[in-house]
Amino acid sequence: MRASDFEFRYRFWIIGAIFWIGFSLYSVDHLNAAASLANWIQPHTRWSEDILARSLLAIGAFLAILAALLRTWATSFLRTEVVHDASLHSERLVADGPYRYVRNPLYLGTTLLTLGMGLMASRLGYAVIVFGIMLFDLRLIGREEAELTASQGESYRKYLATVPRLFPSLIARLPRSGARPHWSQAFQGEGFFWGFAAATVAFAITLNLRYFWITLVIAFALYLWAYSSAKKKQQSA
Repeated sequence: MRASDFEFRYRFWIIGAIFWIGFSLYSVDHLNAAASLANWIQPHTRWSEDILARSLLAIGAFLAILAALLRTWATSFLRTEVVHDASLHSERLVADGPYRYVRNPLYLGTTLLTLGMGLMASRLGYAVIVFGIMLFDLRLIGREEAELTASQGESYRKYLATVPRLFPSLIARLPRSGARPHWSQAFQGEGFFWGFAAATVAFAITLNLRYFWITLVIAFALYLWAYSSAKKKQQSA
């Protein structure tokens, strides 16, 4: 199960489209996923439905922040120009930082964001977002792993056998390689995901979609800036 060249090249836009489709399904299913889950849990607890719903949204916000942190950590070793490039880079293997615990921390971060931010969608929308993003991530991972196996050979096969694919190990599976993280460019490159996290937090606190969309627009602007900066660095290299 491998993504096509088109899917990889336009992966960020496809992920955005899946989120858009999921949220647009409010027109079909009017019940919010977090509220519906709170309604299902409430009879089994002493908490009110409102407190449960707010708690679920708070958990979603925490997952979104965790996603941004994980992706920033991963990007600090992989570099922004590689993460945001439309072409797949398989000329070297990164095995430091989060890559010592899980092979695909960037896609794990995307999955965590999906689970957290998706709670703002309807029940049907949440199912579409989670299933759609996870399926697409697996297709992207399949393509990247095939390319890395072809270019890196036995060294990457050993890495595949040592480090888990998406469920991180609690202990490092590899020794440090001595690579140094580059945090400033990582935060710049992952500004889009930090914007997603901020938007999710804003909604969890205010329950007002106006603040959510304002921060999301800012996040989109940050992504375009990061993408443009990465392109310039690539062209000047």
